[in-house]
Amino acid sequence: MFEFTVTATDGQARCGEFITPHGVLQTPVFAPVGTLANVKAITPVQLEELGATLVLSNTYHLFLRPGDELVRKMGGLHNFMQWHKPMLTDSGGFQVFSLAKMRKIDDDGVTFRSHIDGSTRRLTPESSIQIQQNLGADIIMAFDECADPINRPYIEQAMERTHRWARRCLEAKTRDDQALFGIVQGGIFHDLRKRSAREISSMGFPGHAIGGLSVGESKEDMYASIEVVNQVLPTEKPRYLMGVGTPEDLIEGVLRGVDIFDCVLPTRLARHHSAMTRFGRLNLMNATFAEDERPIDETCGCYTCRTFTRAYLRHLIVAKEMLSATLLSIHNLHTLVQLAKDMRAAISEGRMQSFADEVMANLKIPRTPQRYK
Repeated sequence: MFEFTVTATDGQARCGEFITPHGVLQTPVFAPVGTLANVKAITPVQLEELGATLVLSNTYHLFLRPGDELVRKMGGLHNFMQWHKPMLTDSGGFQVFSLAKMRKIDDDGVTFRSHIDGSTRRLTPESSIQIQQNLGADIIMAFDECADPINRPYIEQAMERTHRWARRCLEAKTRDDQALFGIVQGGIFHDLRKRSAREISSMGFPGHAIGGLSVGESKEDMYASIEVVNQVLPTEKPRYLMGVGTPEDLIEGVLRGVDIFDCVLPTRLARHHSAMTRFGRLNLMNATFAEDERPIDETCGCYTCRTFTRAYLRHLIVAKEMLSATLLSIHNLHTLVQLAKDMRAAISEGRMQSFADEVMANLKIPRTPQRYK
């Protein structure tokens, strides 16, 4: 259980297989985000049909509602939401950073006010692990402190606190059927990232997450931080880049040795009428699509592109029909899931660099040079 095997490499990019209780994950892999035990506007059957193999749910949100004890009584997240493939839950640390009101952080944990009803709540490393054990995902995260990535004095304190909390999470975990990943912090500072990667990897976690990125820093700083961390993290364990999900970020992340990605972006864009393609984004509210008989992307094989025109999708959007969010979500998620699949093929065939060049040229986005190759 939880064995990770690298099956092919091309530079720093690699393919792998990660065994979990609910199936084998082929990596690189993109995970749709089901914050409240559902991927917005999408059914579990549709997720399977578009090729998803891993789904993420959110500890902070499910702790607040409906409550992790209720989910446990209902048989855990897999049974509760009827998703029977691998699942991942985060620890709640990022949501405390980004959503919670009037939070107070101390060495023991975080006290905050719920963004839903203002009630006072508290999370500690031990309670985060207990909540995630109640939820029952295959992969769970150590409780960490996510902080401003460019505030060095504070980010160093937060990093050291994250290390102490990681040890407490290891001690608190009791379920053998869950893989607990440690989270590397350190902002955009390379010496702190290296120190954190060394410290977290020394604790014996079965996998590692790279946290505290895509929170306001530049793309160049993000990519450089990934490279620095992956030069330290062990190659025989999976690496998860948290909360990152544009096509260009998947490409650049995989080139730097990342295995797992997740992001709310595909479904969020869908709810705002935007389609992700390998040639850039389309705002289907635009009147130029009113009589456009083409699919969103003529190279895409998703249900939406096989079946509907841009004109029909724009009609749904203008008419405020809920189906528009579903059809655009299917397409956007399929775009990233398929991109991960295509990268696996490119790595296995030793052509990842040329594949990356082609995708980035289609997106009209310049490649960011790698420091280490």
